[in-house]
Amino acid sequence: MKNRLLILSDLWGITGASWVSMYVNRLSDNFKVVLYNSCELAEMPQKYLLEAQRHAFFLNEGIEKAVENLIKLEKEQLTVLAFSIGGTIAWEACLNGLDVKSFYAISSTRLRYETERPKGKIALYYGGKDVYKPSEDWFENIKLTPSIIPQKAHEMYKEEDFVSKLCLQINKSYEIV
Repeated sequence: MKNRLLILSDLWGITGASWVSMYVNRLSDNFKVVLYNSCELAEMPQKYLLEAQRHAFFLNEGIEKAVENLIKLEKEQLTVLAFSIGGTIAWEACLNGLDVKSFYAISSTRLRYETERPKGKIALYYGGKDVYKPSEDWFENIKLTPSIIPQKAHEMYKEEDFVSKLCLQINKSYEIV
């Protein structure tokens, strides 16, 4: 039986997000992939929202609601792959009881406000050009060493070369276990 791998989207969700399928295709041989739309987990209104409005929604109520819903839905140990706001949702869910064996967060810049670290294996990835990535002091205080990808920006997770390398790492770590 395959281990479960949860993929949590960024603040744009999964509608029209063709980049998500690159991860699903590369990881589904080793994992039972379960895809979550962070917007749906947060119960975001279905109307069109601009980026600033989406950020405000998640900060005001969405993250908390998404964490609550994710914890209700997932009761078994799993691996998480989360993007941007999805990483913050997963981090908070881990701190509140979500049983995560391995946690991969890409471009989850809001983590810079976190002061507590979840248990388990954690791998954080940021683009070197992402101005909102956590500071070196934050990584030191939280006792994590990030993977900083030079010359990459916040949405590097949508680029095929990054997808290929990350999925290879995730699949290799699965095979070692």
